[in-house]
Amino acid sequence: MSNPPIAHGKPWTVAGTTLNSRFFLGTSHYPSPQILSDAVAASGTEVLTVGLRRLQPESGGGNSFWQRIQALKCHILPNTAGCHSAEEAITLAQMAREIFGTTWIKLEVIGDDYTLQPDPQATLQAATVLAKEGFAVFAYTTDDLVIAQRLRDAGCAAVMPWAAPIGTGRGPLNPYALETMRRRLPDAVLVVDAGLGRPSHAAQVMEMGFDAVLLNTAVAQAGDPVRMARAFADGIAAGRASYESTPMPERAAAQASTPTVGVPFWHAP
Repeated sequence: MSNPPIAHGKPWTVAGTTLNSRFFLGTSHYPSPQILSDAVAASGTEVLTVGLRRLQPESGGGNSFWQRIQALKCHILPNTAGCHSAEEAITLAQMAREIFGTTWIKLEVIGDDYTLQPDPQATLQAATVLAKEGFAVFAYTTDDLVIAQRLRDAGCAAVMPWAAPIGTGRGPLNPYALETMRRRLPDAVLVVDAGLGRPSHAAQVMEMGFDAVLLNTAVAQAGDPVRMARAFADGIAAGRASYESTPMPERAAAQASTPTVGVPFWHAP
């Protein structure tokens, strides 16, 4: 029996495209191509990230991988994973535009090989060039507010801060920074990218008001990727529904949910 459709809330728009799902999913490290296809179906995603290097014959990709991705009928978000300079990322983005036939690009410029932390200066440099060339830039960055502001001002279609370093699965390490970014950039499209390991992590950032979540490892390397994809989709939907419903304010003291004024009490003699 197929799963019922996932309610992600009201449709939303990014880079001029209206989407129903708020779940962006990566396509690498799955146990098999069939499990990838089944996980995509279970997630309800409409956007898949694909690395240009996956299409190279020596990586085991090539036409067969691309044909399988095309068959999933999702929007393709090519990425510049593995780049270490603005120039390299710009060149790879231009190649991806020709190969994939899209102006969407997930911009990654890595500054540190140990943490895979993005290089803020090179990322901003590449984003500025690519935006001027007509790309819809989805810029991967840290949770630094000032860099996020600069990327927005450079014309990025979406700013994508990490919750934690790529592949760690530790969840939001600095919720304050993420909450501050969302509050200070109310009109920017913000997508949490990297570091989420559990559906509860996704629900947490969606409750902050982020527009979407992008992840790969947490699904691809789960014991049951298909079931985990569905669990993340449910967590994202629940977090968004909570945000749109305006949660009650936190209080310092207890407050009874049942009024006691005028209610008779029995007192022991």
